Amino acid sequence: MLLLAVAFIVAFVLLLYMVSPLISPKPLKLPGAHVVVTGGSSGIGKCIAIECYKQGAFITLIARDENKLLQTKKEIENYSVNDKQVVLCISVDVSKDYEQVENVLKQAQEKLGPVDMLVNCAGTSVTGKFEDIEVNSFERLMAVNYLGSVYPSRAVIAMMKERRMGRIVFVSSQAGQLGLFGYTAYSPTKFALRGLAEALQMEVKPYNIYVTVAYPPDTDTPGFAEESKTKPLETKLISETSSVCQAEQVARVIVKDAIQGNFNSSVGSDGYMLSILTSGMSPVTSITEGLQQVVCMGIFRIVGLFYLGSFDSIVRRCMMQREKSESTDKTE
Repeated sequence: MLLLAVAFIVAFVLLLYMVSPLISPKPLKLPGAHVVVTGGSSGIGKCIAIECYKQGAFITLIARDENKLLQTKKEIENYSVNDKQVVLCISVDVSKDYEQVENVLKQAQEKLGPVDMLVNCAGTSVTGKFEDIEVNSFERLMAVNYLGSVYPSRAVIAMMKERRMGRIVFVSSQAGQLGLFGYTAYSPTKFALRGLAEALQMEVKPYNIYVTVAYPPDTDTPGFAEESKTKPLETKLISETSSVCQAEQVARVIVKDAIQGNFNSSVGSDGYMLSILTSGMSPVTSITEGLQQVVCMGIFRIVGLFYLGSFDSIVRRCMMQREKSESTDKTE
């Protein structure tokens, strides 16, 4: 009886693997495709643009700093695979004026053709204790990290629907899967991207358009270096429990998942575990992915509870040390 049950399970799993490719999205071909990257002048955005350019894509870079855009353009052009490729630079703040964003994307499509893949990578971060963060920082981060993804996506979606094809990528963060000390202004903006992505995917899937939400871990970028200068001690200690990834590695994973039409994109073992744990009602692009979530959810929840206990311990220990230090200062 036991052997029969094992044989049934094995046969069921093999059947899932056989059927899975039949229901997965058809991969997007990057050679000759038009890829738009917001926040493309540095960090993960720049590396994504380079990775797509290496595969033969035409690139539109969007960012605020015109000088950095031009420098990045020269760097990307070193990776051309043919003399027809073009890198177009547009200086605009994607979070302020929707009509302006819509106009610049129309100009980009007039020059390089319809957008095949949009990568929303524009973002910024502020860390600190909730009561220490300026109120306008909450508003600014929501504008840049959330509306800065809404506006470009809104500007290209009609054409993608008309063409019955496209990819939209939202670059969130592991802080958009798990709320951590010091990220009360940042995490909610990244959580919001997932809600947007899930709702949008349900709308556009019948049109052969696929949405990807990327959850990169701490990544070695100029933005991360700047953020680290103001991190509270608790946040620094929690961050030390995981390694810092290279932007090139993160970019390769995001591009690969976007091409395949995968909804979730994560890096490393911690990223894989978090994606399973937080999958909830998020869409899957293969039966295999769904099966992995069902099988691993309980085990990973146990592991996750140990992580949460460790994080709470760090916060409590820092609080006690701070109170002890303040008490000593008063007595002196």
